[in-house]
Amino acid sequence: MIASVPSNPLAPRQGTRRRHPKMLPDGARPELLPVVNTARDRMVVTWLSDTSLRIGGLTGLHLVDLHLRENAVCGECRSPHLHVCHRWGNPNRAAAKTKPDWRMTGGVISGGEIYRVSPAMISSYFEYMTTEYTKYAAGHGMLLIQLSGPNLGEPWSADAARGMLRRAGLRAGLPGRIKPHAFRHTFTSAILDASGNDSLVAKEAGNWASAQTVDEVYGHPDQHSPEFIHALRTVWDEEE
Repeated sequence: MIASVPSNPLAPRQGTRRRHPKMLPDGARPELLPVVNTARDRMVVTWLSDTSLRIGGLTGLHLVDLHLRENAVCGECRSPHLHVCHRWGNPNRAAAKTKPDWRMTGGVISGGEIYRVSPAMISSYFEYMTTEYTKYAAGHGMLLIQLSGPNLGEPWSADAARGMLRRAGLRAGLPGRIKPHAFRHTFTSAILDASGNDSLVAKEAGNWASAQTVDEVYGHPDQHSPEFIHALRTVWDEEE
């Protein structure tokens, strides 16, 4: 039996479970939230953690893009959601990476990329809006604003958000450099785990271009999982 072999060069090495190389360190979210300094920054960590939003899409959001109630009038998603709309003229130069058509009709946004919103995202939004945003916003209608300096109340840039996350990661003692895109990979991997590696679910939840893309990026098996090891041992035993 394979169990009697003291050392097999084909056996998977011991170590942590499979992970995309650009994912966040384990436990990053609960480590980051206590060390960020503002409601805005807590909202950013929460929104990046609970969606696959890119930082350009997040910092480019306008208040009208947010449909945070069920059965919004856009009619495109029954649950709370947001629309990421590519705009050329944002004053902070933030722009969504993908450019699906969007439109505003009667003050209601439709189209763009639709991301479902978690209860934690809504909670962090209201904390931010009822404190910092109400106090400092300068009337431009964008979601994320600067909270200090000469441009207080003006739109907050993607580079500023990246810097905030990097500094928060250092304060939390997390390994490596915390980058916004790592949240996207971590979220997609978590969706795959929760859905039994259903790439169609991950594609829809993460607004990926196709399920094939998800498979190509994340579809390799976990070489330390019991299922993987059992499959190897089953084949090896059958070949003996």
